[in-house]
Amino acid sequence: MLSYMLAMDRQRGIGVRNQLPWHLPEDLKYFKRVTMGKDIIMGRKTYESIGKPLPGRKNIILTQNKGYRAEGCTVVHSPREALAVSSTEEVFVIGGAEIFRLLWPRADRLYITRIEETFEADTFFPDISPSEWVKISSEQGIKDERNPYTYYFEVYERKDG
Repeated sequence: MLSYMLAMDRQRGIGVRNQLPWHLPEDLKYFKRVTMGKDIIMGRKTYESIGKPLPGRKNIILTQNKGYRAEGCTVVHSPREALAVSSTEEVFVIGGAEIFRLLWPRADRLYITRIEETFEADTFFPDISPSEWVKISSEQGIKDERNPYTYYFEVYERKDG
């Protein structure tokens, strides 16, 4: 199963200058909990914004740069190769926008943290069409001093045919 893991604002913004536009510690905990022990696929820019392999997960970096190396990661050069080297039942695509676009036709499930604010963004996630996707769960996160926004953890599955 190919799953996407991302957070987005009201305007579907997911990033600004290769960073998250917000700081939401509970979303980071959720990300870790859901992806731990699984394979994760990301683009080179996403990897470089993180700066190191995420522990407890097989880090697969998809890049066109044939000479690219990243210690502790598996580097691949096509979506097909990324899926071929993954070995967990559920594999997560964690960004960025170009990698989301490349693998979109193969996505089965979306884990989305929807933040009820609008932020400056230069990268956006596509619209989630109700004709293609069904929301299977939604849980409101706890707003507090460290997590100052209203936000929801939502899961969508692609409808059959």
